[in-house]
Amino acid sequence: MDDAFRALADPSRRRLLDRLNDRNGQTLRELCDGLATSRQAVSKHLAVLEAAHLVTSIRRGREKVHYLNAAPINAIADRWLSRYDRERAAALADLSTALERQSMESPAFVYTTYVRTTPQRLWAALTEPAFTRRYWGGVALASDWQVGSPVLWQDTPDGEPRDLGQRVLVAEPYRRLSYSWHGFQPEHAEHFGWSPEQLTARLNERRSKVTFEIEPHGDAAVRLTVVHDDFSPDSEMHRAISGQLDGSGGWPELLASLKTLLETGEPIPA
Repeated sequence: MDDAFRALADPSRRRLLDRLNDRNGQTLRELCDGLATSRQAVSKHLAVLEAAHLVTSIRRGREKVHYLNAAPINAIADRWLSRYDRERAAALADLSTALERQSMESPAFVYTTYVRTTPQRLWAALTEPAFTRRYWGGVALASDWQVGSPVLWQDTPDGEPRDLGQRVLVAEPYRRLSYSWHGFQPEHAEHFGWSPEQLTARLNERRSKVTFEIEPHGDAAVRLTVVHDDFSPDSEMHRAISGQLDGSGGWPELLASLKTLLETGEPIPA
């Protein structure tokens, strides 16, 4: 957290984070556009933000694409805000957003974490039904993990696997996995207390996708970066997977459980 606070102390670095918050996933060239700052200075600021894990980058061809990383901010909030009335704080933030009418054109969720494991074991945790069931709230994900194949959801060990329309987009074992995401289901409406009209409106959101980037980190750890993007503007699914909806832990909770399972043998208790 010391590194995060030192990185946030500089107004130029906060401005870069604001630009990524406005539009996540930008190259160095895009971040430099319109700034009265040299490319070299922006590059140095990004290096500080990456060292503090506030920004994560993924190479796409010759360029690096930079994303906000939710993990450190989430850790800061958990350390202090959870001791007080987090629901009231969230309500005030929602009200501020509504009053300012700030609708994200292309929201994205990016989360980087480091796990004491191997790329092979992490791949198994993402793709093997017996593994996913342990940290995904009892849900087993089943697929042959070939591009174009369905990713089926099995809610209980004896339940019929369901095809929710998810398809494998990229499958490079031990390196990269990507698949399309499901839309909202009737059980979501019941869980979140939505009316039939609210559910119908949310069924019109376009289908998003999630990508897992796996990189060795030293001799005994793996750097896992999760990018969930391609949401509709002002997406309710984006709020759900990022843990902003009341009653949804989203990816932060699920990835914490995955990390705990791989490092200790037991997931976070439900």
